[in-house]
Amino acid sequence: MIMRILKAALMVGFATVIAVAPANAQDGTRDDRRAVSVQPYIEVSQILSAELSPGDDVVTYTQVAAGVDLNAQGRNSGASVSLRYERNIGYGDDVDSDTISGVARGYVAVIPRSLNFEAGALAARTRVDGGGGVSTNPLVAEDAESQIYSVYAGPSLATRVGAVDVTGIARVGYNRFETDDVIVDSNGDPVDVFDDSVTYTGQVRAGTRAGDALPVGIGVTAGAFQEDVSNLDQRIRDLYVRGDVTVPVSDNFAVVGGIGYEDVEISSRDALRNPDGTPVIGDDGRFVTDSSAPRRIAFDVDGLIWDVGVIWNPSSRTSLAATVGRRYDSTTYYGSFAYAPSSRSALNISVYDGLTGFGGVLNNSLAGLSSDFEALRNPVTGDFSGLVTGEDGSGLVGTLGSVRSAAFRGRGVRASYQHRIGRATAAIGAGYDEREFIAAAGTVLAAADGITDESYYLTGTLSRPIGRSASFATNAYVNWFKSGGDNGDVTAIGGSAAYNRSITDRLSARAALAVDYFDSEFTAEDFAFATALLGLRYDF
Repeated sequence: MIMRILKAALMVGFATVIAVAPANAQDGTRDDRRAVSVQPYIEVSQILSAELSPGDDVVTYTQVAAGVDLNAQGRNSGASVSLRYERNIGYGDDVDSDTISGVARGYVAVIPRSLNFEAGALAARTRVDGGGGVSTNPLVAEDAESQIYSVYAGPSLATRVGAVDVTGIARVGYNRFETDDVIVDSNGDPVDVFDDSVTYTGQVRAGTRAGDALPVGIGVTAGAFQEDVSNLDQRIRDLYVRGDVTVPVSDNFAVVGGIGYEDVEISSRDALRNPDGTPVIGDDGRFVTDSSAPRRIAFDVDGLIWDVGVIWNPSSRTSLAATVGRRYDSTTYYGSFAYAPSSRSALNISVYDGLTGFGGVLNNSLAGLSSDFEALRNPVTGDFSGLVTGEDGSGLVGTLGSVRSAAFRGRGVRASYQHRIGRATAAIGAGYDEREFIAAAGTVLAAADGITDESYYLTGTLSRPIGRSASFATNAYVNWFKSGGDNGDVTAIGGSAAYNRSITDRLSARAALAVDYFDSEFTAEDFAFATALLGLRYDF
């Protein structure tokens, strides 16, 4: 399964490169509308890691890595890919490890300006706490190290039929969480963490713009979302249809409103039971599903949905959309704000609310990513931090939060800001994520029903060239996780700095230093590490 995901990520990059390759490339002429940058590389580094707390162990290992960074932007297609394979070779009793990490997002026009085929993929290394909370810091407590994989693909439509705009999407996604060790809570009981899921998303909308057929804009939207989670055969299904109207107030301000019908259902099966009634737990610490058990309903709401809001577009560099309404039998809030005062800076903020599983969050984050970006990585470990920078500003990929297997209602806000100061580039991402879990009564997941986990996260980077042959970069992150159960809070803080210098046109030397701290109420002691790296990189 992992190899299928990796191949999918590679296909996104290579298929897009072929699609955007200049038609006149064979005769050597230039087409300014198209640009392809492919940078494969290999790295060899020596790393020293010193445990500062609670012990004082010092280990050294060799890191060998190979990867590729690709950016291909054409008139009818585009893609960005950052893929890296890494092998750590330890000494003495240290265990060797292999890691694949990266992010990819691309599209190709099947019918120019009308029908695109899109795809995206993510592979990230992380660690998980006994409360189910995820940290982006794999250096600390490596025995809890885990891998997350996500991939999606599907067509998107945007065309115009007379005075009617027609848009639509269809996506299929796959997501997987892997860990070598069973995750247990403070009582020593296994935590049923997410295993894998398949997501299906579809939506079509037809509408007119204000001033075309009518003084106001009208539209009709129909859509569906379903996530099938392997843990206890959980299923999240959401079907809806709605109409909306846009009433212009001025040239750049409008009031919007919508009303419709929605049918939402979350269900699962129970775990297989021992003769004494206790649930059967597999070798991976997850509950074994009783496939013969009847499906239990955890959430079932259907009826009227509505929302009202505003749209403000004072210029091509500023846009705001904000709505409040009724959905999931409660009040909901959505919104987005984009502000780019100049070509050197950009701010993006979004507010979200929805019913999903862990996999749905990953697929939606990938789908919302631009196809033109540069992935930011930890200079010591090479891990992808979830933050990207690009012409449209910076962005965050994936709000990992909790990896409990249960479905949840996720609400929160995320923001990213990018600014270029001279030759330096700074980017920062921050957000808050709340997940209220939903589980069926009478099943082993019933104890998770109503539990709310909260995550706060902040990550940033600053990079700058030094002269013609050197560069300097710093990264920092802070993650706070508050468990709704009895496992307490988790705090992870870290920072790193790296210096790169060219030796030849293709060969460069690099040095990096990182400090990481992990504080969990789940463990009796805190962890702190300092890590140093010296290495060489060859760009082909």
